[in-house]
Amino acid sequence: MSTQQPKPAAKPAATEKKSGGISAGLILIVLFAIAIAIYTFVMGDGSHFEGGTNEGHPLPGDYFGVVYKGGVIVPVLMTCFLTALTFSIERLFTIGKAKGTGDVNAFVRSVQASLDKDDVEGALKACDKQKGSVGNVTLAAIKKYKALTTEKSLDKEQKLAALSKEVEEATSLELPMLEKNLTIIATLASVSTLIGLLGTVIGMIKAFASLGNSGGSTDSSALANGISEALINTALGIGTSAICIIAYNVFTAKIDELTYSIDEIGLSVNQNYATHHN
Repeated sequence: MSTQQPKPAAKPAATEKKSGGISAGLILIVLFAIAIAIYTFVMGDGSHFEGGTNEGHPLPGDYFGVVYKGGVIVPVLMTCFLTALTFSIERLFTIGKAKGTGDVNAFVRSVQASLDKDDVEGALKACDKQKGSVGNVTLAAIKKYKALTTEKSLDKEQKLAALSKEVEEATSLELPMLEKNLTIIATLASVSTLIGLLGTVIGMIKAFASLGNSGGSTDSSALANGISEALINTALGIGTSAICIIAYNVFTAKIDELTYSIDEIGLSVNQNYATHHN
């Protein structure tokens, strides 16, 4: 009696989702730990304060000591700032890589010129040279263009529809990579200001509570220092928010530019196929 041989383990599909790298949550935890370390050991160092201890007033003009006096909300705001800076740098490299090796506008014109002459091979070579998201989408469209030229089972309208679908599918695979982490930057733009205001409110409550507990005999300079320290949180929150808004708008504009180039290529591919083929 023959025994059935076990089937070999199935190979992972080629379309299996790749790892997205280090998770945003882990990055936030690491940055929060860094912020606490900077707040405690750098800003809280006694050399920034009168009397050599961080319980005293900050030395005149020493901003490390001034920021330290902002209180426990300062490390949270520093985490927001470091997070915005980290993801902005990451998006800068990612979007720069998505553009490819050459100028996007020059690449678009090159592909359009090749297709106008029905030079499919020239367009493919341009895509291989360009790379990046625009190059990848264009390469998929040109390959489909080439395959449809020998397709006999579809009429012209069906071929054009298949070509448009190929461009849409290739675009849908590239755009999520470009927009990744932009939501975090947009969220920090709003949250940073609110956290700063929270720190200010907490500082003001402490300042006026101290004034009330002293029976109104508190030195006015001490009260002024308390209010100044409370407002530090607002300054940090607004500054971080401004950076996030600028970064988000810059990256959104860059992504829109790439998307426009992809749409332009897709339209050119369809128009040229309609012109040169049945």
